[in-house]
Amino acid sequence: MTVSVEKFAASNEPSYCFQATVNHVGPQIVGGRGLHIDIEKDGKVYKDILDGVTGAAVGALGWGDDEILEIINRAAKESTYSYAPTISNKSSEALAKFYIEHSPPGVFSSALWVTSGSESNENALRIIRQYYLERGLPNKLKLISRESSYHGFTLGAQGISWNPRIAPYEPYLMDQKNITLKMPVAYSYRFKKNSENEEQYSKRLLDILEKMILDNGPETIAAVIVETLPGSSLGTTPPPKGYLKGIRILCNRYDIIFYLDEVMCGTGRSNPNGKLNCWENFLDPSEGPDIQTVGKTLGSGYVTIAGVLVGPKIKDAFVNGSNTVFGGHTYSSHDFNCAVALGVQQKIARENLTANIFKMGSLLNGRLNEKLLSTDNIAGDVRGIGGFQSVEIVKNRETKEVFNSKDNIIGRLRQLCFENGLSIMGMPGNPDGTCGDRAIFAPAFIVTEVDIEKMVEIFVKCVNSFSKTLKQERIW
Repeated sequence: MTVSVEKFAASNEPSYCFQATVNHVGPQIVGGRGLHIDIEKDGKVYKDILDGVTGAAVGALGWGDDEILEIINRAAKESTYSYAPTISNKSSEALAKFYIEHSPPGVFSSALWVTSGSESNENALRIIRQYYLERGLPNKLKLISRESSYHGFTLGAQGISWNPRIAPYEPYLMDQKNITLKMPVAYSYRFKKNSENEEQYSKRLLDILEKMILDNGPETIAAVIVETLPGSSLGTTPPPKGYLKGIRILCNRYDIIFYLDEVMCGTGRSNPNGKLNCWENFLDPSEGPDIQTVGKTLGSGYVTIAGVLVGPKIKDAFVNGSNTVFGGHTYSSHDFNCAVALGVQQKIARENLTANIFKMGSLLNGRLNEKLLSTDNIAGDVRGIGGFQSVEIVKNRETKEVFNSKDNIIGRLRQLCFENGLSIMGMPGNPDGTCGDRAIFAPAFIVTEVDIEKMVEIFVKCVNSFSKTLKQERIW
């Protein structure tokens, strides 16, 4: 029996997919063009929803791009599958060369391509472990990452993360007490003291990190792991001045790998120079990471691809040691995925779209600040870099008190935005009050000033309207 996709998509049958609400077919995308998507929900098709988040900060070129569709067709005809660890392909080499050459000189010297951001962080951990074994330093095991962090869905990636979504799986994670250590989050909006400037706040955080290193013994610390610009975990809060530079200095001092996760914020979404890496906002090329994970906009949602970028000191240790990477994924460095991703990145570079998204994202930040924070409503903070922006929702703007999680504030606001023609990402706050509900924006790189103004118009209208509703309900 043949199943009709069109018929099923419009049916009221229970879901056959084990995701989201398990027994219910939720909203389904049925079309997209440029910055707009068509969504079917409860039997009704909502046309031309303005896509303010591109799924999960994935889109760069928008949807239905004719040139990319041609690249996909050509790649499908020319690609032949091979198991890359034994027989590689030219597309993976070309994509690695492109990314390395579009980063500051000397920072990266090699790349591994996988199929998701979670996989990229898993592989980064394996590379770090083998790096120290190649150097004859097997006791360098411990990983220092941050509280309120998120590095992926797999158990290894969750082991270096920490937020309420992780807690139920703690029994399956790496040893959180002795191996995957957690330093405080860098979150100026909530944790910078009024008596501190940004540099002083950074110094306080760095002093804590250095004490952790010394207390555990530098000879046991393998890596310090940081999201350059957090995404779903915290809501695009930029690092305070001097913070990343200070981590780089400590890593150099104690022979520790400086590891940046740019799966969500990188690959052009938040780069000030029209290039690829978010960390270029804060660090000189000589201060770049030793290892970096990337993903999301790499394939712009047209293919499933992510990667690990490896610095020269790590590559050299392998080359001067076994010169071999043990094991590999079935679909790592997949010819078709790499060919399409290369075409995506070449078009972005040719049309200077990373410069456009940085400019338009900065405009979005300015407009949201201007329109939201000048009015009495539930918006507490607007923050972000370039094309990755967030609004934190609070019950009290002065005290920064968060809403009770049972009130489903961000879920209701997200639905209201959808009904008014705008798609955003909504993340709930932490139950312990350490982070409020967040609305996250990550539009495609092709976004225009007209699109930005429309996003702001819809979102501000929804926030103000919802604030009045919450006041009537005596929740706010």
